[in-house]
Amino acid sequence: MRSRVGIAIACLAWAGTAFGVEPPEYRKALPGYTFQFPRDYFDHPEFRTEWWYYTGNLRSRDGKRFGYELTFFRHGVDRSKREAANVWDVKDVWLAHFAVSDIDGGRFHHAERMNRAGAGQAGVNAGRGLVWNGNWRVQWVLDPRATGGFSQQKLSAIARGFRIDLEYRTQKPPVVQGTDGVSQKSAGAGRASHYVSLTRLITSGAVEIAGRKFEVEGLSWMDHEFFTHSLESNQTGWDWFSLQFNDGSELMLYRLRRKDGSVEPYSSGTYVAPDGKSTHLTSSRYSLEPTRSAEQMWTSPTTQGRYPLRWRLRVPSLGIEAVTTTRLEQQEIVGRAPATPSYWEGAVEVHGTRNGQPLTGSGYLEMTGYAGAVKMD
Repeated sequence: MRSRVGIAIACLAWAGTAFGVEPPEYRKALPGYTFQFPRDYFDHPEFRTEWWYYTGNLRSRDGKRFGYELTFFRHGVDRSKREAANVWDVKDVWLAHFAVSDIDGGRFHHAERMNRAGAGQAGVNAGRGLVWNGNWRVQWVLDPRATGGFSQQKLSAIARGFRIDLEYRTQKPPVVQGTDGVSQKSAGAGRASHYVSLTRLITSGAVEIAGRKFEVEGLSWMDHEFFTHSLESNQTGWDWFSLQFNDGSELMLYRLRRKDGSVEPYSSGTYVAPDGKSTHLTSSRYSLEPTRSAEQMWTSPTTQGRYPLRWRLRVPSLGIEAVTTTRLEQQEIVGRAPATPSYWEGAVEVHGTRNGQPLTGSGYLEMTGYAGAVKMD
């Protein structure tokens, strides 16, 4: 849900600020917001927190499987400095995570970086269609005639021992998550985000690991959220799914977990039909159940977090029953405690039925709070 939550709220403990207090200088995410594209693909400095979240499943020509994640986070530190003359004033902190899952090779590679905008070190330039942090970047190719105001995107990132260079073209219009322009995360005005997704990006390009380059194709998903306050202090983590089915449909579901073990009723999801029509799903319309048997849990050797890697999901109104699994257990991004939390974010496969007919696909799963609660204040 970033997103996901986006999820997804994900990883914002790095900012070291209080989530339980809404800074009066920043705008709240309130109902009635009208999205405009391509404007809303880019930055919203009047909101305190913002992210751009890319994930995808790819295959090489010889069938080798990869997953990847590239995320850009902006967190406002002092909005009053936005017009300051000193280029080194910290107005916003920019964080980025980059990961490649070598599924058949059994290896997970990840890196992170943090920058200030400084002299062009990180930021967003809507005029150029650019989101970047150092040499990790997404370039939007704007086209007023195209769906959502663009024709394609180009994404690239390089870290020690691995890199990606990908191109996207979208098959569907943008999906605004939630209702009335907001994705509500808890009770109360402003406890929400503005949240838009591109749920089916046709992807091609290259993945390089340890000097070996693979030409790849597959599907990607992009989430973009912006808000000032979203979670409550009694929410300890979340489980978020983005699933792309072989029949051309997509499904996003998440559940927010509370300290008492219950699920936040403001958890929600979205189903996107093959023709692009989206349906909002309240938490009462679906179920997400982790399998807790010992052989289907994974314990991180680094953080000792125990993650459920097999999930059962049901959406009765759509006739969907399915199970998600992963071929690579180790897809945990280990944060730099106490600044950044650790979380599991990885490529998954989905197998099930829709109204009794076979349904398969792939996607991404994000799980937070299993290696220590995500701190909200």
